[in-house]
Amino acid sequence: MHNDPLSLDSIVKHVDAKAADYCALSDRIWAMPELAFEEHRSVAEQIAMLEREGFRITRNAGGMATAFVAEYGKGGPIVGILGEFDALPDLAQVSGVTEHRPTASGTPGHGCGHNLLGSGSALAAVALKDALEAEGIAGTVRYYGCPAEESGSGKTFMAREGLFDDLDAAFCWHPNVVNEVSTESSLACIQAYFRFTGRAAHAAASPHLGRSALDAVELMNVGVNYMREHMPSDARVHYATTNTGGIAPNVVQAYAESLYLVRSPHLPDAERLFERVTKIAEGAALMTETSVTVQITDATSNIVPNKALQEAMYENMRRIGPPAFDAADLGFAQKLQADALSAADIQESVKTFGAALKGKALHDGVLPMPEREGVMMGSTDVGDVSWIVPTVQCHAACFAVGTPFHTWQLVTQGNLPAAHKGMVLAAKAMAATAADCLRNPDLLARAKAELKERTGGRAYRCPIPPEVTPEDLHGKAA
Repeated sequence: MHNDPLSLDSIVKHVDAKAADYCALSDRIWAMPELAFEEHRSVAEQIAMLEREGFRITRNAGGMATAFVAEYGKGGPIVGILGEFDALPDLAQVSGVTEHRPTASGTPGHGCGHNLLGSGSALAAVALKDALEAEGIAGTVRYYGCPAEESGSGKTFMAREGLFDDLDAAFCWHPNVVNEVSTESSLACIQAYFRFTGRAAHAAASPHLGRSALDAVELMNVGVNYMREHMPSDARVHYATTNTGGIAPNVVQAYAESLYLVRSPHLPDAERLFERVTKIAEGAALMTETSVTVQITDATSNIVPNKALQEAMYENMRRIGPPAFDAADLGFAQKLQADALSAADIQESVKTFGAALKGKALHDGVLPMPEREGVMMGSTDVGDVSWIVPTVQCHAACFAVGTPFHTWQLVTQGNLPAAHKGMVLAAKAMAATAADCLRNPDLLARAKAELKERTGGRAYRCPIPPEVTPEDLHGKAA
């Protein structure tokens, strides 16, 4: 054991001392899944534990009832660790089985592992606090309880309120099928409801008096599909028809609604594409003599990678090593692959992460950092934090190779010992890299200089319009 202040050995010791408590916390959150902006029980569980650890709690952060900030220490540097805890709709699933066995119809489930994400991040913050306290070192540790990552972008609202402005560095992770430091950017996105209002009429006796909002929804979809040929190949547009105006075909539908999600690797490009989608909606309203309103419900910036912090985190993960999976962990993962995952599912993991996963049930290594940065074909509100403060995140193997996200196959693994082992690795990697920043001013200086260079010195601009508030979005998770 080294005697260096905040050494890796010291951090690992403090994480291990509290790991069982926070694995149990992750299980409690897994058992009471809650949707975006409704995570009241999950938040109460986390706050109760962090208060017992001596953290000062700020509730209703950013104007959201399920957002909070927990802080320990004083003075600088100030490091922040980001946590999430929201679930997804209709994914409730019995734990530890390899067949689809919903617990209750229409009940949410942790299909993205956010029960692990928030608990692991809280564990990292507590371990770092314990190390600072034991060694008498100055500095401030914050845990950010961030709601609505799946739908609503809680961090984006928190960023708009300036809650990350005084941080020196931010750290996060995500449960995955591999152990690695994430070096990718992400897709910026804008999500909005397009609500069409027409005029009801008897569809047989007086159809000429009606103006169909459902026709407008369908025409908008046709127009957007024609646009796909004339937009960048790395952009994405998804949609759902969220209200068809009723189930009676003999009534001209007076109201209909669709939800569109527009993504692109850079926010200005996403905004330009969203403007085109909006014009198509206006055209559909013009063609049908209906009216349309647009409500933005979600928006995030693309991630700004930070190589200085990535290299520090990779060195820590390499030294810690992968989770120590046992025969029971491997046996269940192999059975899940055989019973519930297709060859295409498993090949997708191998294709995405490389030959190191070929023939594996659980990842038993740490992937090397790639030479080139890529773009993750997904979106996250971590991107908004990364425009404000140097940010780094890792992935830890919690699930069988081939497990698709947002599925029952992931939910069934979310409270098993293998998932806990991955969570503990991530806590160690985050806490150790945050400790590196606390004791190494040069690392922070390099990370901040890199952020300034990558952003061109541009100040953060929140992609959610100022008139949109979290209250507008409650109950809109989908």
